[in-house]
This record gives sequence, C-alpha cells and structure tokens, in this order.
Amino acid sequence: MDSAVISRAMVELAARDPDLATAFERLGPPSPRLRPAGFEALLSTIISQQLSTESARAIKQRVVNLMPQLSAARLLEVDDDSLRAAGLSYRKIEYAKGLATAIAKQGFDIDRLAELSDDDAIAAITQLRGFGRWSAEIYLMFSLGRQDIFPADDLALQVALGRLKGLARRATTRQARELTLHWGPWRSVGALFLWHYYRGAPQ
Repeated sequence: MDSAVISRAMVELAARDPDLATAFERLGPPSPRLRPAGFEALLSTIISQQLSTESARAIKQRVVNLMPQLSAARLLEVDDDSLRAAGLSYRKIEYAKGLATAIAKQGFDIDRLAELSDDDAIAAITQLRGFGRWSAEIYLMFSLGRQDIFPADDLALQVALGRLKGLARRATTRQARELTLHWGPWRSVGALFLWHYYRGAPQ
C-alpha cells in the first residue's frame, strides 16, 4: 500500500468514523510500511516479537552479519551459541531454525502465500512453530500488502483504539475486532493510522 492508496483509504475511513476523522484531521495520514516478502521478513517477525523496533533492528543486523548471505539454508549453518551471542533468546533460536528447516528441508513455499486468501495464508503461517496470528497478520500487511487485516492482539493498537474511542482502558482483542469491523475493506490502513496515532495521541 503506497501513500496514494493510504490517503484514499483514510478519506473513506474518516467518512465512516467520526472519532477517526477528528484524529486524522489533526495528525494526517500514516506513512507506508513496506517489507519484501520472503524468508527475511518472516525471520524479522520472529526477532521483533516482544522487542522495541530499535532493539529488534540491532539484533537482526548482528544475525545477518553471521552469514555470507541471508537465507534459510545459511541460517541452519550458524551455531546456536553465535545466534545467542547476537541477541536471540533460545526460544527465538528454536523458532528461527524451525522456520529455516521448514523452508530449506520441508518444502514450505513462501512464494505461494501470495496466491492464498487472507485466511488461508494466515493458517499456513501459523502452522510454523513460533508464529501466532499476530505474526501472520503482520506479514500479510507489510509483506503481502493485504488491505483488510487488523492485528487485534497488538498492544499498541489496543491502547491507541482505547484512546481514540474514549475507553477507560485499552481495548481488548474482542473489542478491537468489533470496533473496527466497519473499517473494512481498509482495516490495514486503519491499523497503520492507529500506530501513527499511538505515537502522537494525548496520553
């Protein structure tokens, strides 16, 4: 989703949701977030789980530096101690090696995900160890450019939605899904805006 698509979608969303319209008028549209599809994006998703963007970026760079080129086969050649020294937890090493094994040795076809429906692509990704629905939804949004995904388990989105809607506390996962149903088929853009709002909204 490029800036033109996001701007058009935000106009439509603002017409449906007065709370979002008020915030949009103050903050403007969010910036695009694009990642290439493939092994690197899924590995980045594992690394970024429960970490700040800055910490995840630094760890990923150290992991990349361990290999002559970043690929599933090359990751399998790196010993666990080196990955641990780069900053990966033992659990994330397990997930990363599991992902690499699925691709390099078990025939998991990343490229085919682009051909699947949203639900089928999420189901395929969540079969991988360490990938829950949030991880799959993030991949669909940022790497496959799907326009109607809302990662309702995301803490920042829950907090931002709670503020946007004047709730006493952050929205629950169920509330987040219900409160954004009418944002379809632009829920991915709505999520982008909420992350944007999370950084710029009053506490």
